[in-house]
Amino acid sequence: MPSAAPTATRTVLVTGATSGIGWETARLLAGRGDTVVVHAPDRAAGDDAITRLVAAGADARRLHLVTADFSRLDEVRAMAARVADEHPVLDVLVNNAAVASPEQRTVTADGNELSFQVNFLAAYLLTHELAGPLGARPGSRVVNVSSSMHRTASISWNDPQRARRYSRLAAYAQSQLALTIFSREQAPWTSVSIHPGVCDTALLPLYAHEGDSPEAGAERVVRLCDPGTELVPGAYYDRTALSPAAPVAMEDRTVRRLCRLADQLVSTSR
Repeated sequence: MPSAAPTATRTVLVTGATSGIGWETARLLAGRGDTVVVHAPDRAAGDDAITRLVAAGADARRLHLVTADFSRLDEVRAMAARVADEHPVLDVLVNNAAVASPEQRTVTADGNELSFQVNFLAAYLLTHELAGPLGARPGSRVVNVSSSMHRTASISWNDPQRARRYSRLAAYAQSQLALTIFSREQAPWTSVSIHPGVCDTALLPLYAHEGDSPEAGAERVVRLCDPGTELVPGAYYDRTALSPAAPVAMEDRTVRRLCRLADQLVSTSR
């Protein structure tokens, strides 16, 4: 009897992979034998992340560094073009990169409120720019690392940049709600969002004084990357449990409205 064909190596892109849940996600995926594209905001942070991954046991040959400052959408486009060129097949995209909203409202060079751009618009743009690699093989997935805080949020449709009334918690929660809504956009791949738990990362002060380890949060993210885990398209997961998202995130008209807004905001950055 002929032996079974070997399983093709999967390729996974993890954004925000220099620390916290992102770095641990990259480490766990590399440990499973996946080729991991490690995103960093700059070369120095990326080289440091790769060095630590190799020291933790990752095979350097399966790690590929890409850089982009997500506060600059032109860098997101350039990174997507490089990934598509070097990795024509992408099995999983983990949109993990996130920042806490600053105390004072901060606007990017593209004209967007910082957390709305880094936490949502960059992920939206990157996912769309990688449509070719994500659609190259059946069964691809997009895992959006969101937050339970999306339940407290609303999209300020008339002022998404929060120019009139800014609150760092409201701005951050809006970005997480947008990412959760985006997970329900119809696509050739399966998209989901997940609250990985309150973890001891740079974002912890937004939530509590203590939390789970970043590794514990990453294990919950990696579970959704596993082809052996059956996913409900567009679903929201609270740690390991399928959970109802905020009601507004379940409205098809809201999904369409958000995507129109995102298309407009990312197109003006060209």
